[in-house]
Amino acid sequence: MELVKGKNVEPALNILHFSKEKAAYVIEKTLRSALSNLMQGEEDQNISTDEISIKEAFVNGGPVQKRFRARAQGRASRIRKPTSHLTIVVTDGKE
Repeated sequence: MELVKGKNVEPALNILHFSKEKAAYVIEKTLRSALSNLMQGEEDQNISTDEISIKEAFVNGGPVQKRFRARAQGRASRIRKPTSHLTIVVTDGKE
């Protein structure tokens, strides 16, 4: 997230596309979704991707899914599957 925070959209997408980080694919997908939402909301205005920048980008913890797995001698162990919430705010420079 720190790689793209405060950058323009085009360089940020290039950084994420060629990054070897595991989460880069998910962040790139979320950034493309945010860009699409901005373009769809501003259909009457011509906004180029050069003007759009990332205002905020952060990750918050989400709910934890708990599962049980059968173990030896009739016991069970808990499996915790943590989730997270990814938030990216883009702006077109006019604000």
